[in-house]
Amino acid sequence: MEIMIVEDNISISKPLSYSLKASGFDTIVYGTFEEALKNSGKDYDVIIIDITLPDGNGFELYEEMKKYNNSPVIFLTALDDENNIVKGLELGAEDYMTKPFSTRELIARIKRITRKKDVSRNIIVSGDISIDLDAKTVSKNGKLVEITALEYRILSMLAQNMGMTVTRDVILQKIWDISGNYVNDNTLTVYIKRIRQKLDTDSIKTVKGIGYRMEKV
Repeated sequence: MEIMIVEDNISISKPLSYSLKASGFDTIVYGTFEEALKNSGKDYDVIIIDITLPDGNGFELYEEMKKYNNSPVIFLTALDDENNIVKGLELGAEDYMTKPFSTRELIARIKRITRKKDVSRNIIVSGDISIDLDAKTVSKNGKLVEITALEYRILSMLAQNMGMTVTRDVILQKIWDISGNYVNDNTLTVYIKRIRQKLDTDSIKTVKGIGYRMEKV
């Protein structure tokens, strides 16, 4: 996930960027209206915009950006009067936060926005693991994890039945169908072990004598 930060105050943008990266987000920072507009041709997961920029207005920047992409925007500014807050939200921004602000609260709001996007994109999220059912990819902390087709099939089956136990017989039947080869019980145990190792997770539980369950983190 990539976040654009449009903020000319380096004492704000630098620690904010560091905190976002620590939370699993890639960030790119621009300090001016012109720089941000030049690089607004791609969609970002979230764009954070300061309203008062050295060469322009954040509201106007947002209106220009909307011509190029549909990235959700959070205004982050010292302008805390009601008129500016209402204007920002009426323009279509997802959120509006005033300075000084809590970095933890901002990150929580960013995660809320990205979760909404994930639902619309048919993505299952559990903690730092994301399973894109459309692209058939798996990510951890925003970075793609290389898994085999059978490993993906097992993981997506467990994820789509989050919190419920899927029996070994059901899993074996499903993966046998796509592999064309018989997969035995011991081989399934190996696949589960590999998935856990690749994702570095303990969210996949063994239900002794029955099957496996993926728990929501």
